[in-house]
Amino acid sequence: MPLPFLSCNSARCLSGLLLLAGLSQCNGPVNSTAQTRVAPAVADFNQDWQFVKDVDTTIVASYFNQAGSAAQWAPVSLPHTPRIEPVAPDQPQWQGISFYRKFFRVPTAGPGGRVAIAFGAAMHTADVYLNGQRLQRHVGGYLPFTVDISRQVKPGAENTLLVRLDNRDSPVVPPGKPLKGLDFNFYGGLYRPARLILSDPLHIADAVQANRVAGGGLLLHYENVSAQSATLHLQTDVQNDATQAQTAQLRTVLLDEKGREVARATSVATSIAPGAFAQIKQQLAIARPQLWSPDQPYRYRAVVEVLRDGKVIDRQETSTGVRSIGFAAESFTLNGQPLRLRGTNRHQEYPYLGYAISDNAQYRDAWKIKDAGFNFVRCSHYPPSEAFLQACDELGILVMDSAPGWQFFGNAEFQQNSLQDIRDMVRRDRNHPSIVLWEAALNESDMAKPFMEAAHRAVHEELPFAEGVYSCGWLDYAYDVFIPARQHLRAPNYFNKYAKDKPLLICEYGDWEYYAHNAGFNQTSFAGLKESERTSRQLRGQGERALTQQALNFQEAHNDNFRGPAVGDANWLMFDYKRGYAPDIESSGVSDIFRLPKFAYYFYQSQSGPVAGRNGFGQPMVYIASFWQPTSAKRVVVYSNCDEVELLLNGQVVARQRPDTGPAADRLAHAPFTFAVPAFVPGTLRAVAYRGGKAAATAERRTPGAAHHLQLRYDRSGRDAGPQDVLLVYADVVDANGTVLPEATNAIRFALKGGGEIIGNNPGRAEAGIATVLLKTGLAKETVQLTATAEGLADAALKIDIR
Repeated sequence: MPLPFLSCNSARCLSGLLLLAGLSQCNGPVNSTAQTRVAPAVADFNQDWQFVKDVDTTIVASYFNQAGSAAQWAPVSLPHTPRIEPVAPDQPQWQGISFYRKFFRVPTAGPGGRVAIAFGAAMHTADVYLNGQRLQRHVGGYLPFTVDISRQVKPGAENTLLVRLDNRDSPVVPPGKPLKGLDFNFYGGLYRPARLILSDPLHIADAVQANRVAGGGLLLHYENVSAQSATLHLQTDVQNDATQAQTAQLRTVLLDEKGREVARATSVATSIAPGAFAQIKQQLAIARPQLWSPDQPYRYRAVVEVLRDGKVIDRQETSTGVRSIGFAAESFTLNGQPLRLRGTNRHQEYPYLGYAISDNAQYRDAWKIKDAGFNFVRCSHYPPSEAFLQACDELGILVMDSAPGWQFFGNAEFQQNSLQDIRDMVRRDRNHPSIVLWEAALNESDMAKPFMEAAHRAVHEELPFAEGVYSCGWLDYAYDVFIPARQHLRAPNYFNKYAKDKPLLICEYGDWEYYAHNAGFNQTSFAGLKESERTSRQLRGQGERALTQQALNFQEAHNDNFRGPAVGDANWLMFDYKRGYAPDIESSGVSDIFRLPKFAYYFYQSQSGPVAGRNGFGQPMVYIASFWQPTSAKRVVVYSNCDEVELLLNGQVVARQRPDTGPAADRLAHAPFTFAVPAFVPGTLRAVAYRGGKAAATAERRTPGAAHHLQLRYDRSGRDAGPQDVLLVYADVVDANGTVLPEATNAIRFALKGGGEIIGNNPGRAEAGIATVLLKTGLAKETVQLTATAEGLADAALKIDIR
């Protein structure tokens, strides 16, 4: 976690950082909340950047001087995207060369002289310069890199950091395929946070920067895991960048969620030669551990301190979960118990901002995945933000971490870069309890066998443990787990007759390979559908019939996946997104690009629980998949995870039923409830769900009336608004009773009073009764007010406390 810090530019020194590092103070404002701490001092490095694009790509001297060149540079903060990307599907994303620069100072004295800048990610080729000198090139847009500037930085003076970014098509940078043929976008920019690190030359090495097989940083692994005990094996790489030998000792403490000490280990003193490192291994015994699982995602904290002469000179803390996993033919086990993986795929793209979103927004995406009833997510088709993985750890979502790739296999340089991506992905993410699979394959790409063998080997070399490490790939070769998409084989069996003695996980399904796609296959309910109605690619605004069809498609395919040996499946997909190869939004998400749920969201929610989980998910639920308006179907589908559902129309019982049966519902954890309503009568549909004969959940649908006013809300999804946050703000067109009008397309204008910025079409038209903009909050903790107006409707106002 970064320490509290006041960002600095040429006008302000790093006073907050100095205080945190226990150093002398220079002139400038001080963060009064900061307290003296041991090294390293890790500071937010996200403010006071300048940006320019679409200029001469030749680097000139003026780029390193504020005077005379400020006019063309725009002030920005990180994360940042080079252009606000239109959601309109016929407008491609921006590609080109851009520049970021930052003027900053570091103290004349420090914890020991090491100065480094850590970038969370940069898309996709980054050249880093300091004070006119080129220091480093990083290739690859999804993983972090650290630049050591200890020798080049000018302490006490102004320094100029310049980053040249290139996100144009490149056949040697994974995913490699030109954007115009790619099934997703790779947005540009310094789109993840950056940090400034001041530390002692004797320090815990960075796992990615060290570039050592199974080395660098902290490496945690559990053995002999049970409810009675577990053993934590912890390996720490301590780096000595000093010019003389150093003696280091390691002290490690494991804390529970209340901060109480669970176990402790202290190493013997170790002498480390100049420019060398020591790999120190420790073992901690844990009695009666709280095991990590989706329903009980209990996390401990491992605190590792480097001591020299009895003083702490470096410290690193990581959260961890005690758990064991196992994949075998036809089974996945967690902590020795079988568990069916019920998953989805997620692209990290956001409307307008591309990849450049806040850590809170990453958390909210994970929260929605959990809320939708999934216990597993595939990070298609690249490694996600660390903040997203931390959210999966906290919320209890199992993860497939994926290397960048899609339908492209390049030359030797491309393959080398891809293998480096795989190793860096494992090094960055190896301690997350949520990760159970490493997709060390290029998705749907015709990979050579030697490459697949090397990719599989890379995972196991980086994690050299006898148990609990699994590579996976879409081809049935080399990898530990076979992860095809359902559509890679044909109906009616798909992979249900897979007979090899190898774990099988269906990593994509439901986009178009289901009975409705070809019609027939004993499902008469698909008769008469137009070709456009047979697909799962349905926008939220395409209406009730489209949303019902999409949900049924997912239901049928998910149900059918239980007929074979698969240990689980992941639908395609969670959120709608834009892509390079087609001019439309890929709309098979169970939520739209603005994170608004479709009917299918609640089908999956009904497949979870009811459970008594510690995080509040998977509770008894019921949802009516109808808008109950004159055009609605008289066959009303209700989703619930309970035993029985009673449906009432205007207080009169329509029926009380058990779940559906039949070929599209016979394998589900909780089949839907389909009611035949004799005739449409305007009013209120009410569903009551029962467990063990007792009412456990209720839901209502009211027939929409005339448009009356607007309602404003913002998406919290487990996280309230914070500084430098990205919020989805929704304006609902409602009738006098507050019912959203599902066919409303009013033009709505948003206004903001207070700090921050509205991003998006403004005014913008409602889709299915809801208009959306983004609110990018500022640095201040304050209360802002949003208003929404539309012709002929009463206005709406919303106050948001940014804390």
